[in-house]
Amino acid sequence: MTHSTSTSVTLTQDDLHAAASEGLITASQADALWQRWCLPEWQHKPGSTTVATGPAYTFTNVLYYFGGMVAIGAMSLFMTLGFERMGAGGLLAIGLAYLVASLKVADHFQARGLHVPAGILATLAVVLVPLVVWCMQSLLGWWPPGGDTHFSAYHTHINWRWLTLEFATLAAGAVMLWRYKLPFMVMPLAVTVWYMSMDAANALMQNEGFDWQFTRDVSLVFGLATCALAMWVDVRSRRSVEVDARQDFAFWLYLFGAMMFWAGLSLRESNNEWSKFAYCLINVALIFGGAVIGRRVFTVLGALGVAGYLGYLAHRVFQDSLLFPFALTLLGLGFVWLGVWWQKHEAAVHARLSRFMPFMRA
Repeated sequence: MTHSTSTSVTLTQDDLHAAASEGLITASQADALWQRWCLPEWQHKPGSTTVATGPAYTFTNVLYYFGGMVAIGAMSLFMTLGFERMGAGGLLAIGLAYLVASLKVADHFQARGLHVPAGILATLAVVLVPLVVWCMQSLLGWWPPGGDTHFSAYHTHINWRWLTLEFATLAAGAVMLWRYKLPFMVMPLAVTVWYMSMDAANALMQNEGFDWQFTRDVSLVFGLATCALAMWVDVRSRRSVEVDARQDFAFWLYLFGAMMFWAGLSLRESNNEWSKFAYCLINVALIFGGAVIGRRVFTVLGALGVAGYLGYLAHRVFQDSLLFPFALTLLGLGFVWLGVWWQKHEAAVHARLSRFMPFMRA
């Protein structure tokens, strides 16, 4: 009779990358193993509807993303007038140099199996596209007159003239995403769609002046369209037979699409009790819809919407009453209990509800 003993060891993502660099496994196999190990146990079962998750929360990845966001912010949000004193030509040279260097370093990292820093550097290249396009338009005299003459206003001012930069960013970003297949690159594309919703509303209001209600409704429509696009991308990822294509490319689209839709919906004014109740029902649908497709952003936003409606009812029913604080306390404790219940049963709820959407299965 033979006795087998099991030995447990602790492995990190760097250990898998080291094995890939030594030729023991491929880089794709290393990523697939790490992504599988990071999944909850129920997601390992056959017929799972999930795609590969993002990078694990490690100190190394925190350093990666912190440094990457600092660099991205430096070339976008913090592009100050001091840089712009060099003129469009100087900014174009800097922007192109950064863009090419970012792609070269991304190639280097990707060849070594370091996909997280590769994705960050490729994302930086996408972020630089609107700066490069703005410089080229300014040098060629193609920038529409009457708008902001400083690129720093791109992230702070709504103006229809930015649409040319946004279309160029989406096109260039789609090409680079096809080339590198790194999910973090979708983030600047999702932000660009958000910017585009506001600038498109500004373009449609040229003859009537600014109308925040119209801007709100345009944001709602863009949010719905972005969520539809995210679901299409999600289904393709789940059904793909290639490991690289099964990464979570839909995360950022879901995030910004849901926020645009929910913000536009929540900012709508209504003095009709039935419309308020319909708002609550839509948020309930978001909660269960998020459980069906495994996207917590819908669940969180839906819960906020329902909480707001219940708070409105509590205030209306118990207005100027000594029972109002007790009503709020019970409401808050009710949501705490709901959170505990949800944490325990989220996987089971997702598995049960996903049966009604077979096209979302892998």
